[in-house]
Amino acid sequence: MKKRDQMSESELNRHHADRMAKKKAARDRVLATKTIEKGLLIVHTGKGKGKSTAAFGLASRAIGNGMKVGIVQFVKGKWETGERVVLEKFPEFCTISVMGEGFTWDTQDRQRDITAAESAWMKAQELIKDTSYNMIILDEINIVLRYDYLPIRSVIEILSTRRKELHIVATGRNAKPELMEIADLVTEMSEVKHPFRQGVKAQKGIEF
Repeated sequence: MKKRDQMSESELNRHHADRMAKKKAARDRVLATKTIEKGLLIVHTGKGKGKSTAAFGLASRAIGNGMKVGIVQFVKGKWETGERVVLEKFPEFCTISVMGEGFTWDTQDRQRDITAAESAWMKAQELIKDTSYNMIILDEINIVLRYDYLPIRSVIEILSTRRKELHIVATGRNAKPELMEIADLVTEMSEVKHPFRQGVKAQKGIEF
């Protein structure tokens, strides 16, 4: 068999087509075994940027498919974000409950933070029980769980016993091991490089 550097352009094209055909056949065989349909528990965590951004991307995808999305923001209540402005233009498909009062280092009031977290969780449970919703995004819930503002066992119980077709997305750094254990999909965003380290402030359209 000729080496790649000895092949003509047409031979390279045929070789490529043969390889891709074999890969497609193998992929089709794998896909044929995937028959389960269910609501997913998705966790976006890690120190890298993009956890909430990815969740709002899922919200946009769901809305594009005619699905109804409920978003509860546990922390970033004070932030005016571009994605919130966009999603609020589709009130029949998306509701956003801004329940947070900022990060705990902003409020510097533990009891106030706990009260806000409890109110947000009550709202989240209300949405979870509402059968009109197809997806619930619990934005930054991992942060309030990290500080034990909510009892992790109660949260795990509610998420584990939700109706089987409901998708749940939980975002925020330092996701609890118990939450990751019951999740269907866990993505950890890792920071390789960030402009904040070079003194660059938050940019419109990027951070908010």
